[in-house]
Amino acid sequence: MSIKETTTKEKILTSIRNALLTKRENPFDRINFDEAIYHELKDEKEVVFASKLLDNNGKFVYCENEKTATTILQTLMAEKNWESVFTPDTKLVTLLQNAGINVISEENQFPEVKAGITRCEFLIARFGSVMVSSALSAGRRMFVFPETHLVVAYASQVVTELKEALKAMKEKYADNFPSQVTVITGPSRTADIEKTLVMGAHGPKELYVFMIDDL
Repeated sequence: MSIKETTTKEKILTSIRNALLTKRENPFDRINFDEAIYHELKDEKEVVFASKLLDNNGKFVYCENEKTATTILQTLMAEKNWESVFTPDTKLVTLLQNAGINVISEENQFPEVKAGITRCEFLIARFGSVMVSSALSAGRRMFVFPETHLVVAYASQVVTELKEALKAMKEKYADNFPSQVTVITGPSRTADIEKTLVMGAHGPKELYVFMIDDL
């Protein structure tokens, strides 16, 4: 190491020590951390969520009720040539089986999954994002393994901001907070390889959100 480098390093360390030893008044003491940092939404949060989801290459499906959702899913399965959908979620299994949809949930069938269907915790309107957690019956891998991720959600789960979702999660789970909380914004994609956008690099190539109107 040269004398010049040593001198430069010593100057930086000296400046850091002096800064730590010198007590100064907080220059940001007037910041209001409770004040909103974003503009208010111009449309209803459900509409904004749908718009943002589409901007992120996700697919939005509005459903008047659960029956409408299962009917649209049957049509989608026919278009995609899916013989079945996979979910370990018992509530979804009951919903889909009652509609005559072929559902698989056996562990040994998971590696062959093309389309997986889950519920979610919240839908975040500001970013068109889906919040999921390990506390859901689907576990963790359902959000990253299938080529197509289908999400069944309700309009009452839409919140405006991320902080609202996190606050609601704390209230919902209290002392039993999930070990993993993930925010999904559109299908998996990356441009790390030669700056070429590749879909499904680290997870699903397609993301569908079926929003059931329960308001």
